[in-house]
Amino acid sequence: MIELKDLYFSYNSRDEAIRGIDLTVQDNEWISIIGHNGCGKSTLAKLLVGLLEPTSGEILYDGVKLDSNTTPTIRKKVGIVFQNPNNQFVGFNVKYDIAFGLENHNVERQKMIELIDTYTKKVSMNEFLDREPQTLSGGEKQRVAIAGILALDCDYIILDEATSMLDPEGSDDIINLIRELHNNHNKTIISITHDLDFASLSDRVVVMKEGKIIKDGKPVDVFKDEVTLHSSSLDLPVSLQAYSLVSADDELKNNKELKDALWEYYLKK
Repeated sequence: MIELKDLYFSYNSRDEAIRGIDLTVQDNEWISIIGHNGCGKSTLAKLLVGLLEPTSGEILYDGVKLDSNTTPTIRKKVGIVFQNPNNQFVGFNVKYDIAFGLENHNVERQKMIELIDTYTKKVSMNEFLDREPQTLSGGEKQRVAIAGILALDCDYIILDEATSMLDPEGSDDIINLIRELHNNHNKTIISITHDLDFASLSDRVVVMKEGKIIKDGKPVDVFKDEVTLHSSSLDLPVSLQAYSLVSADDELKNNKELKDALWEYYLKK
């Protein structure tokens, strides 16, 4: 379980990027954190993996406070996939990129080979082991990053806009993989995203604005609150936009069959 208690962070002495956040993420839960640019989402991701240190407040993993003494141990449990996969590709090919993390965890060579084989197959990258990073697409690099996290057997996976640079096909591939990790591999997932259709697949949605949490609940409940979403410069998923338009139309608002069909389409996962 992850617990954030009265968390504050400031990049300078004047402006607070994170302001009094309290949040609990249960084991095996998938939450999506949404909000406009500059609301503090990515800052929160960096705080969660110890890349930034809170100004005040606490972050606890399974009851252990994240600080300078515990960061090395806790990081073994936590993997992060950044928005730009080029920022975390450190090997000269796929095989050595995944091996880099395993070497840092002192995994012996034969076990390392087995893990690389297992998890590159899991993300459909086993035929790319000798490929250099510049020859890979954005989606393929994201898959390599996720394979590295899986090989390290991280309990917690943080995805910071992991699909924002991908084409629709690549985005769908990554989303399907995330669903597989959550549903069949018992991973706790925190996804930071602008994509409300993607967020609708998660167990919970957290809306941030100006460094604060202003809404927290199931996707179906959060997305009903159009006022909060609009105040955060967020657009409803297309299916819910259509539902809202129908509900506001004098001629269509009483068409229960149409409204039910639109609502069922939104809920379909």
